[in-house]
Amino acid sequence: MKIGLTDKEVEINKNKYGTNELPNPKRRTIFKLIIESFGDPIIKILLIALAIKIVFLFKDYNWYETLGILIAIFLATLISTLSEYGSEEAFKKLQDDNKDIIVKTFRNNILTNIKSSNLVVNDVILLESGDIVPADAKLIEGTILVDESMLTGESKLKEKNINKNNKLYKGTICYEGKATCIISSVGINTVYGNIAKEISETKNISPLKERLTQLSKIINKIGYIGAALVVTSYLFSIIVIGNNFNKELIIKYITNKNIINDLIYALTLCVTTIVVAVPEGLPMMITLVLSSNMKRLIKNNVLVKKMIGIETAGNINYLLTDKTGTITKGKLKCINYITGDLIKYKNISQINNDYKNIIIESLLYNSSSTYSSNEIIGGNTTDRAILEYIKDYIYEKKNNYKYIPFNSDNKYSEVFINNHNYIKGAYDKLLPLCNYYLDHNNNYKKINKNIINSYIKSLTTKGLRVIANVEKYDNKVIFLGLIVIKDEIRKESIEGLKRITKAGINTIMITGDHNDTAISIAKEVGIYEDNKSISLTSKEFNDLSYEELYNIIDNVKVISRAMPSDKSRLVSLLQQKGYVVGMTGDGVNDAPALKKADVGFSMGSGTNVAKEASDIVIIDNNLLSISKAILFGRTIFKSIRKFIVYQLSVNFCALALSIVGPFIGINTPITITQMLWLNMIMDTFAGLAFSFEPSLGKYLDEKPISKKEPVINKYMYLEIAVNGLYSALLCIIFLKLPLIKEVVNDSNKYFMTSYFALFIFLGIFNAFSSRTSSINIFKNIRLNKPFLFIYIFIFVAQIFIIYYGGSIFGTYGMSLHDLLFVLLLSTSTILINTLRKLYIKKDFNLQE
Repeated sequence: MKIGLTDKEVEINKNKYGTNELPNPKRRTIFKLIIESFGDPIIKILLIALAIKIVFLFKDYNWYETLGILIAIFLATLISTLSEYGSEEAFKKLQDDNKDIIVKTFRNNILTNIKSSNLVVNDVILLESGDIVPADAKLIEGTILVDESMLTGESKLKEKNINKNNKLYKGTICYEGKATCIISSVGINTVYGNIAKEISETKNISPLKERLTQLSKIINKIGYIGAALVVTSYLFSIIVIGNNFNKELIIKYITNKNIINDLIYALTLCVTTIVVAVPEGLPMMITLVLSSNMKRLIKNNVLVKKMIGIETAGNINYLLTDKTGTITKGKLKCINYITGDLIKYKNISQINNDYKNIIIESLLYNSSSTYSSNEIIGGNTTDRAILEYIKDYIYEKKNNYKYIPFNSDNKYSEVFINNHNYIKGAYDKLLPLCNYYLDHNNNYKKINKNIINSYIKSLTTKGLRVIANVEKYDNKVIFLGLIVIKDEIRKESIEGLKRITKAGINTIMITGDHNDTAISIAKEVGIYEDNKSISLTSKEFNDLSYEELYNIIDNVKVISRAMPSDKSRLVSLLQQKGYVVGMTGDGVNDAPALKKADVGFSMGSGTNVAKEASDIVIIDNNLLSISKAILFGRTIFKSIRKFIVYQLSVNFCALALSIVGPFIGINTPITITQMLWLNMIMDTFAGLAFSFEPSLGKYLDEKPISKKEPVINKYMYLEIAVNGLYSALLCIIFLKLPLIKEVVNDSNKYFMTSYFALFIFLGIFNAFSSRTSSINIFKNIRLNKPFLFIYIFIFVAQIFIIYYGGSIFGTYGMSLHDLLFVLLLSTSTILINTLRKLYIKKDFNLQE
């Protein structure tokens, strides 16, 4: 009899149906990552500005600005590319659950081992306990128990045989039995492959990207308005003021051909102003802060696949979480055996010997697991937990018994041994059949089912799983007792959920458990509150209309008996209500919801498809690690805001000087090289300094900010205006007030050196003021040592440039008196900011 395919048939089927290889997720090349980084809204503005500057370069001797923009774009894209590429490489190493497994396959009438990737449609394979199903298949001989939880989310084992439930799916696990199967679908055509294909859809735009898009529109408007004012100011200065407001001279000047040169220069000023309004260092700073926090998070067991995912984590309003393996340990433990007369035994050694022997025999033989070499082997998690409970009394099994595995329809397993028929399974199926019970003294008595049902209810409402153990003997069905099993709650998950709740984030637990068990566990970890929270079964959830759910969703805390489709529906509903949604998951069935969520958290022990669909991988499966990701996400957003305040304050100062300057005879008081140094301070050094702002625990005490809240709020606008206007006013006073020239050396080269020093020192002190809304500008500075070191370096470098810059920097030294005066003058910005902070008590989520 021919079994399996021949080599020729393998080739034919391979060409016809393809191989069992899943196409590797497309890894983004460095070049593609660079191209993607150009999609950043602020980078787009910089690219437009760069193009305009290049066009006008022949007329614009200020090449430093063009070079500054080019450097800003280069650094931002390079750092972003290297960080994301490195993250993807780390993630690639983490994906170890999709390795090529060896499959026992019939080829040319011989049973041989081949790699799963070489399987084709119609291959005949042999599956035994512990094997992973390598492709979708149909069972043609034998009976096996299969764990399909990674696909369906249901933890119960399913029996597969030739007559019923004969379909097997790629990635599921054979727990018990032996079967011969024929491959029906391979690769991308399997159920597993279809889900992998589904998650390739484009993800929603992140809140940060939406905010940056809005910011870019605001910056464009400011640039255009500023440019119009600068051009108006310049033309008014040379045409009207330059001609002493004389109408005839003005008309003559306008009709002169030289006006063309002035208009071209005015156009150049217009372009320059638009460029000045752009915060060139922002893209690089965002990349730096995301990159530096990615490295910090990996030390906290959080692997960030997509950098923007960290910042999004800080914005989530809702976290949808699994129970098993996330809130609980995912490891079952038998904690009690309850005798027929409802006496609880924590340890089986405490039970009367005669009764104990019956219990041990029933549990040892009625099991899919075996005990060998001091180790529990095979079987499902429930049977392994029960054998662990009796392991000190396990003896070698006799061969004269018949075991019938657990059946999902009957919901019990049974064994025939020594004229005894022991049955173990669902209490709601077995208890109604019982008419007697066996007490702890080994006596048969009439049963009171109401009392036992009430007792069981008291256990299940505590989150415990209860299994009935009965015996059929001499036309009697005897209740032997209850096996109490618990999936222990992680201590860290309780702490993690406390932090998440304190952060103003609502948590919904989604589980396949019974509703009573789910509510009990949700109460224990602080998710569910009586008389306030709502729990829905999957059926109840799906029976409600969109409008009904919309009205109650804010109080829903538990979805029990959940189906995979419930998760995606819940994500969509919350997103339509304007919430930022985080989702945890580990199974293939979780992948669509993980992809749809604003930020998907997959578990380190989860499936390859779940990890691929997620933004962040929680390596230790711990909710406490998710709370850390949320904390770092909030820190990132605050750091970005602080840097925006700093850089736009400097830009606002430069813009104000450009507008007012022509009216009072101030052109460009800073040389090209000095401006290049200023750009390095504003963009590169400042971006690096602000990217290391510390993650303070108190950020988790705040409520999440609205998805619609702009990146620049009212408090920040005020701060930018005060800092920018005061700095511009101080610069104008320094340049134009005669009293100043009486205090400092008024020789032009020394005076302009003093002005250059003033401008830089103002920037340094403004940076310290911008990093905190506290009056103490050094608050938590020790937690950001790079910031301190960078600005100490800038200060020292500036002193060196003042005295040794010479003709390159246009600096010629200052007397100690002049240096101290300029330093004192620049520190006045701290006083102004202190008064502002005292006056404006509310800090609009920028506190430090």
